Amino acid sequence: MLDLTATSTSADTRSWEHPGRWWPRLTDATSHLAAPVAVIDLDALRHNAMDLLVRSGGIPIRVASKSVRVRGVLDAVLRIPGYHGILSFSLAEALWLCEAHDDIVLGYPTVDRAGLERLVHDEVAASRITLMVDDVAHLDFIDSIAAAGQRETIRVAIDADASWRSAALGHIGVRRSPLFTAAEVARFARMITRRPGFQLVGLQMYEAQIAGQGDNGPDAPLIRMVQARSRSELRTRRAEIADALTEIAPLEFLNGGGTGSLEFTGSDESVTEASAGSGLLGGHLFDGYRSFRPAPATAFAFDVVRRPTEDIATVLGGGWIASGPAVASRQPLAVWPEGLRALPREAAGEVQTPLQGAAARHLKIGDRVWFRHSKSGEPAEHINAYHLVSGAEVIDELPTYRGEGKAFL
Repeated sequence: MLDLTATSTSADTRSWEHPGRWWPRLTDATSHLAAPVAVIDLDALRHNAMDLLVRSGGIPIRVASKSVRVRGVLDAVLRIPGYHGILSFSLAEALWLCEAHDDIVLGYPTVDRAGLERLVHDEVAASRITLMVDDVAHLDFIDSIAAAGQRETIRVAIDADASWRSAALGHIGVRRSPLFTAAEVARFARMITRRPGFQLVGLQMYEAQIAGQGDNGPDAPLIRMVQARSRSELRTRRAEIADALTEIAPLEFLNGGGTGSLEFTGSDESVTEASAGSGLLGGHLFDGYRSFRPAPATAFAFDVVRRPTEDIATVLGGGWIASGPAVASRQPLAVWPEGLRALPREAAGEVQTPLQGAAARHLKIGDRVWFRHSKSGEPAEHINAYHLVSGAEVIDELPTYRGEGKAFL
């Protein structure tokens, strides 16, 4: 069983800061495994889990499962004091996880008829899963499955828009809920509380324009200005929404944040818990943040199979792309050997990825190249298991959702 509460036994607990030691060690530890090979380093994962708690300032962290997709990691993190509950990404996933976990919030609305049919007639699942809603049509859909009085009471949370509406720049953030003002949220909350068969238990407000946007790149001055103004506006508006809701119903949680905004979320007195997941595994997207930098707890490697020119080495595979806009920051990053880059016209391919640079001249057919993923969850859709590495050896194998025969989205 994966244990993240034990003290590290490594002599160099931050060895990821020394690439010349870190990556060759992983090559040696996995040399007996066929590529593609994906690893989780125990010390790096432990470091990231503890660092997230420090950054959150003491408020509990709900683990975002879409950014992990490995039950062994979810279970291990939730055994650490300071973590509680799961933020799930699909109802089918939540129903599966609720067999072992009793506090699951579905982070997105669902119209999964088969899943809802099971949920509304399962007393245990209905007591453990909270659905996300932001429209009366969501309530109507659930009632169309089974009317109140003919089903279990369904726990729901309201998703309110945490984006920033700038007079000059327009909508800044992601497009999620249609509910923005305290008045809009309160109006919807009253509809829920007056409707039989539903229990309002929480609020979610995810500030993607702060949590999901690095502030240490070429556009840093503009991004920092936008984020500062967004934080100021959101702190006031979220307090108004929280005050309005707590007068309507006794809420169990007010959720906010993400890996990239934990300091802000933890300092917001309107929030009772934060969500985080990507920061556990440490994708390279977070290299562009000023306030923190997680350890590269996960990585994956492909083998060189071609040498089309003297300065190009081609690996088999590579196109494990992260969600979001199709830009360079969502591409996997070749990190070892150092000095490799993908070709602009090909990038990371589904079957092959040509890599160019000084280091490519020294790669031979059969050599291994290490990559870091941009975010965290998506690599698990390509592999059946992560190999858990401690020190210089593989000590365990952790099945992914895919490895357990599950594919939710």
